[in-house]
Amino acid sequence: MTRFATVICAAVAMAAGAYWLTQSPSNTPANPLIGSAEAQEADIDTSTIVEMVQGADDAPVEIIEYASFTCPHCASFHDGPYKQLKKDFIDTGKVKFVYREVYFDRYGLWASMVARCTGPDKFFGLTDLIFKEQSNWARAGGPSEIVAALRKIGLKAGISNEQLDACLQDATRAQTLVAWYQENAERDGINATPSFVMNGKKVDNQSYAEFKKLIEAELGS
Repeated sequence: MTRFATVICAAVAMAAGAYWLTQSPSNTPANPLIGSAEAQEADIDTSTIVEMVQGADDAPVEIIEYASFTCPHCASFHDGPYKQLKKDFIDTGKVKFVYREVYFDRYGLWASMVARCTGPDKFFGLTDLIFKEQSNWARAGGPSEIVAALRKIGLKAGISNEQLDACLQDATRAQTLVAWYQENAERDGINATPSFVMNGKKVDNQSYAEFKKLIEAELGS
């Protein structure tokens, strides 16, 4: 196992373990994660992870964003350039936008599990909320405080407590998400966030004006 995989496994174990430790003993699974290293090496079916997509499937330009929910630069991108990108290119059918989470830490994994809790319909709305309130929930304190803050965001978006419990305690889902992230990151050479892949070519984070030029070049305009 690579050092990269070992670090990610540890993040999964800490994420799930820290969450369950915030619950009452009666709600704590007897064995929430079975050897994170062994689980990572096992054959995990990542095809169960749904791609989160906006825009037309047949758009001439595909942009994949790799972002961490705990990354301040990612929050800045979503507060500014992303909104303009959506208005100018995604909503007009010129860009298919794919959002893929990056898990550099346990809190980013938790946030992803909340964002994905009810599937694609609310994902981007939850993503906006999570990034908008990043400075609050990511600095709420220890694991239990951060879980509580993320739960509040989920509740604000209309997710029930029961749904949140099920999503946050799904160790298999956590392991699958991490394996999915690892596959994507290694294939596309992702080592920083936010990073982008535009029609198969890796693109670094930059101003919207520069981004727009690249998109227009792909469109031939």
